[in-house]
Amino acid sequence: MGLSRAAKADLWFVVVTLLAAAGWIFSKEAILLMPPLLFISLRFLLAGMVLTMVGFRQIKTLSWNQYRQSIFVGAIFSFGTCFWVMGLYSGVSISVGVFLTSLAVVMVPLLSRVLFKEKPPRSTWFSIPVAVIGLAILTLKSDLSIETGQLFFLAASFFFGIFFIYNTRAANHQEVAMLDESINVSEKVPALPLTAISLLVVGVIAAGVSFYMEPWQSTFTHFSLELLFWVSASALVGTALRFFIQTHAQSLSTHSHGVVIMVVEPIWTAFLAAAWFDESLSQTDLMGCSLIFLSIVINRWPLISGLFRFVNKTTA
Repeated sequence: MGLSRAAKADLWFVVVTLLAAAGWIFSKEAILLMPPLLFISLRFLLAGMVLTMVGFRQIKTLSWNQYRQSIFVGAIFSFGTCFWVMGLYSGVSISVGVFLTSLAVVMVPLLSRVLFKEKPPRSTWFSIPVAVIGLAILTLKSDLSIETGQLFFLAASFFFGIFFIYNTRAANHQEVAMLDESINVSEKVPALPLTAISLLVVGVIAAGVSFYMEPWQSTFTHFSLELLFWVSASALVGTALRFFIQTHAQSLSTHSHGVVIMVVEPIWTAFLAAAWFDESLSQTDLMGCSLIFLSIVINRWPLISGLFRFVNKTTA
């Protein structure tokens, strides 16, 4: 008996988490050889062009409103990505950085409340104190200071949270109440065109910021095969392939547990960082990361408990 479509989707989501974790390693290697914002520009432009070629038929049929939504989502994503790569460039441990970035999961319900007056689930209020304690243990030193790189990662998680909200809304039909009390239904943007355009927008904005802030000449005059490999791996494997598989998994079933499975990305990333860069966490950092991960689990508990019920039902 073959796997169900939902089970196949879940397996693909596991692959997505591994590719996302590998993307951290590829990116770290690349920015050791070139300016970080220039790297982000090349990575996302290349990945965006690949996905544009794959989804070109869908992209050319989009309406202006769908283009506008995709560009706006990409602009928000660019803020998060630029802060993220500066955090990575700062020298903060990858293991610490990935857990700080993952706080976006906890921020999303609160940001939805502020932006769209959506009521957060009860699990959010239980997760926040745990996240705050973990964040304090992880970032505040004896003199109550916080590293600049950690601030970059926190800023990235904030914008990633906003990106997730608007990306989800763009990918689904939404009803918007107008001032004259009429209801305007915003068009859904197909996942592949939305992703391709968003990545291209990130690449363009990052290129502009990089051109203003970073030197380019040394990168291109000393361009090496090693640099080409890491940029290509980041763009093609860590970005284009990752998002293509994620889109495919989402198309297989509406009953997969992708949102729950993606929670393990920080764990994979920490393991890879330990294996590749020989990183290790102090007891204090480990405690902080553990509490942040626990806050994410608490935040996602309604979905996680649903997964357990689904597994018990299918194995009974």
